[in-house]
Amino acid sequence: MDKKVRIMVTLREYLQNPCRALSLPYWKSKQGPVPENIKIIHQSNDSASLLAEQAAEPYFRLIHHLDHTPREALKGFFIKTAGLSDIPQIVQIINSSYPDLSVDEAQMLSYTQMLAYCEDLWIFVYETRTHTAVGCGIADFDREAREGVLEWIQVLPAWRRQGVGTLLVKELLCRIKEKQARFATVSGRADNPSQPEKLYRRCGFSGEDVWLIVRKN
Repeated sequence: MDKKVRIMVTLREYLQNPCRALSLPYWKSKQGPVPENIKIIHQSNDSASLLAEQAAEPYFRLIHHLDHTPREALKGFFIKTAGLSDIPQIVQIINSSYPDLSVDEAQMLSYTQMLAYCEDLWIFVYETRTHTAVGCGIADFDREAREGVLEWIQVLPAWRRQGVGTLLVKELLCRIKEKQARFATVSGRADNPSQPEKLYRRCGFSGEDVWLIVRKN
C-alpha cells in the first residue's frame, strides 16, 4: 500500500492565493493525504527543473473572481439541469469526448456523495432542433471556502467550435455566483492538444500557476 503525505494549508492561507497555495481545491485537500509515490511541486519551486526531467505532468490552475458573469444564450441550443437519472448520458458524453479516458456510472454516482456536490451544478447543453445532448458540465461548490470548482466540461467532437463549451462554462459561473461564492477555479493538463486553457481564459479565468506532477513507479 502506498504511504501518504498530508499537506497542511489553513483556509486563511488558501484564500490569500488559492491557485498558488494548493494544486487542488481546498475541500479536496482535506479529504486525504497525497500518496507518497506522487510528487507535486509548483513550477516556481527550485525543484521544478528536476521534476521536468522526470516526465512531469503540467497542470494549469486558474481563478475567476466572478466580478463579471453575464448569462449568455446560444442560438440553436438550450441548457438543462441534469438529474441522477441522467448519469448514463453523462458517462456517454464524457467517454465520447476523450480518446484516453473513460468513466463508468458507479464512478460518476460516487461524485454525488461528495461534500461539495451541488445538484444544480450538473448541466447539459441540448441542440434545440433534435433535442440531442451535445455537451455537459459539472462543477462543485465548497460552502466553507465559498469556492466554485469546474470539474468536467465536455463537448462531443462533432459539436465543438460552435460556442457550446463557452455556454457551459458561463452558465456554471452564473450558477456559482448565485451561491454567493467568493471565486471559482479550474484546472487541467497544460499540454492538452485541445487547449482547454484558452476556453477558460476567454470566459474570464486568469492566472499563471502551473503545478508539476510526477508519478513514481
